[in-house]
Amino acid sequence: MIKNIIEVKNVTKKYGSFTAVDNISFIVKEGDFFSLLGPSGCGKTTTLRMLGGFIESELGDILINGKSMKNIPPNRRNTSLVFQNLALFPHMDVKENIIYGLKKRRISKKIIEEKLSRILKIVNLEGLEKRRVNELSGGQQQRVALARSLVIEPEILLLDEPLANLDKKLRISMQFELKEIQRITGTTFLYVTHDQSEALAMSDMIAVMNNGKIIQIGSPSEIYNNPSNVFTADFIGAGNFVKLKDVKKTEFKNILALQSLGGKIIRYKIRDTDSFYKSFSPERGITAHAEINNGSEPFIFFIRPEKIKILSGEDNSLNDKDTLNIFMGVLLSTVFEGPDIRLNINVPELGILKMEIKNEKKYHLFPENSKIQIYWEHEEGILFCPPAVP
Repeated sequence: MIKNIIEVKNVTKKYGSFTAVDNISFIVKEGDFFSLLGPSGCGKTTTLRMLGGFIESELGDILINGKSMKNIPPNRRNTSLVFQNLALFPHMDVKENIIYGLKKRRISKKIIEEKLSRILKIVNLEGLEKRRVNELSGGQQQRVALARSLVIEPEILLLDEPLANLDKKLRISMQFELKEIQRITGTTFLYVTHDQSEALAMSDMIAVMNNGKIIQIGSPSEIYNNPSNVFTADFIGAGNFVKLKDVKKTEFKNILALQSLGGKIIRYKIRDTDSFYKSFSPERGITAHAEINNGSEPFIFFIRPEKIKILSGEDNSLNDKDTLNIFMGVLLSTVFEGPDIRLNINVPELGILKMEIKNEKKYHLFPENSKIQIYWEHEEGILFCPPAVP
């Protein structure tokens, strides 16, 4: 049975009147790649430093392997930290940088050599032991920092945006290398990043943070495909947000008619009918719910750009067009990104919708300002309902 290696329980950290971390709780399973994801200033690095013992919390507790870390200094926690600026020693070569922590622990020379040999192979630095840090590429320096932290065999490796200073191509390459290193070593990684694609590509689990709070925890697929709130939907990837004027039942229990502010009707299939009707009853439409909610927040329909398709003559084989939302729009602009093409389409009474399609020859035939028929399935998208306030 996989154990909980980290348990963060109702932790709060304040700096004067400013609350950096606000009553957060989460669990990390042993061997997981767990990411804290959020914008700058959301509290993710503060959380990481509390886990490492560099900062003490005001409230709550942090447990590692079931043991409270209250008043336990960093050198007595089986964790290691990789900094954003790497903090390598420029006057030392690769070998000296990597074994620094082992020598501090007074490990025998024989064991040091054995551990060094193994870690050099894992991080693909064999043959570079005598190189100075300034003679290495950015990616190689990153691997030296990883090797130095991993060679002491921590139970938990804490990583504070370690790829932030690399160029895009190298950063993508290092994402795959990091995930592979984590798989080979079996070390639990707790990773801090503001880069959504980075978190999605590497993580087993992601905690999305904003304003010091954790607002959703889930797998990359859950976070991307089923965001629980507007912030997560907007922060993770691209999306279209359509504000609604009314929500009505239809003749089908699991289908709603969502009316945009401009009057267009979007047919929406409820994923969990029983749960939905417990939290929101649209017999009288959105107005009744908005009255309870004091009209403070709008109802919003959200859909990812790649879920919207172009309806062409070749799509006549679609079995049941009654299950589609079909709209006519005008192509405003296109952005070519190699394998993908991004489109902006103005749909009257819905607004400007973002689309993302694959780079296929048939889609190059649409000039700007041409009319295009688009569609998406009823089950695509998410209806965000503001909470009713008694």
